Amino acid sequence: MNNNPFAGAAYLLRGLRILFKPGIRRYVVWPLIINTGLFSALIVFGASRFNRMMEWILPERLGWLEWLLWPLFAVGAALAVFFGFIMVANLVGAPFNDRLSEAVEVHLQGRPPGTEGGLRGMVLEAADSVLSEIRKLVYWAGWSVPFLVLFVVPFVNVVAPLAWMGFTAWMLAVEYLDYPMARHGLPPARQRELLRAHRLMSLGFGGAVMILIMIPVLNFLAMPAAVAGATAMWVERFSKNYSTV
Repeated sequence: MNNNPFAGAAYLLRGLRILFKPGIRRYVVWPLIINTGLFSALIVFGASRFNRMMEWILPERLGWLEWLLWPLFAVGAALAVFFGFIMVANLVGAPFNDRLSEAVEVHLQGRPPGTEGGLRGMVLEAADSVLSEIRKLVYWAGWSVPFLVLFVVPFVNVVAPLAWMGFTAWMLAVEYLDYPMARHGLPPARQRELLRAHRLMSLGFGGAVMILIMIPVLNFLAMPAAVAGATAMWVERFSKNYSTV
């Protein structure tokens, strides 16, 4: 496949198919259960708080306004789930994602699974994964500020939504391709260098992940599918052409 956005989006679809392969599903189930439960609880709690707030703010004669305000709440909840999913779900799922990426690579290369490394090794890997996720969130937050400023600059704010979408697509590519690349010893600067060399494909992949996250129900599969797709991209497009030192 060529270096174009459609090639990147195709890797996300590839990741979705890989999730249901034998030996892969077990790395998907637990983060899926955790994130589904977490966000379902948050949405139910937010809806109950919003309903009580409406009862407290609106007098009885204006109760009909609730039918207008509930759609606004739904939109706000959808946005909160979108951005919250990216941050919280990735942080919670980081240890699972690292194992998932490794299992996908083993599956694609036809190698037998390696040893688990014992409890101590698993704990160290989980800690490293969470720390790596925090570093990515800090990187994301740092670059978010100048893009958010665009929304308040006259005339420039017309293109700010498009710039923000492009930035989000790039960050999602950085987020998920970190799992296979970091496992092979590539530091963050080297990772971003490789992604810039395949900018269109990277943006296409991140853009497809962004769209999947915005689709209700399916968005809970976005994270593992992105990890699997990013690993397939690493195996087929990067690992054979670039040194990891």
